[in-house]
Parts: sequence; C-alpha cells; structure tokens
Amino acid sequence: MSNHIYKKIELTGTSTSSIEDAVNNAISRAAKTVKGLRWFEVIETRGDIADGKVSHWQVTIKVGFTLDE
Repeated sequence: MSNHIYKKIELTGTSTSSIEDAVNNAISRAAKTVKGLRWFEVIETRGDIADGKVSHWQVTIKVGFTLDE
C-alpha cells in the first residue's frame, strides 16, 4: 500500500430542491476539472427563504483528493 498525499478544497453547491442535490452539484462540477476526488465533509448549510418557505439551499463542503505521484 502506498502512502497518499491529499489536498482539500472548499466548494459551495446550490440547489432549489435539497441539501443532497446541492452537495451533488458541487461534487459533479468539481469532478469535471479535479482528478482523484476521494471524500467530502459538510462544513456549512444555509439557504434562502421566500414567502415563508425554503427557496434555495447552499451547502459548503470540503473535498479531499489525491495528489498525483
């Protein structure tokens, strides 16, 4: 087993439907340009309110990825 070195980046995903979709949107967008995504942790969850209801979710995550050898 080799020793891996990881780097973390912070992303904020958004969605009008759910927290889970906001996380998935952030990860799927990052996967287009960042190789070796391995894990994530939720840092902050917030949202907008309109007419007494949640209208938009924003979820900030830290995503870890493996650095190339």
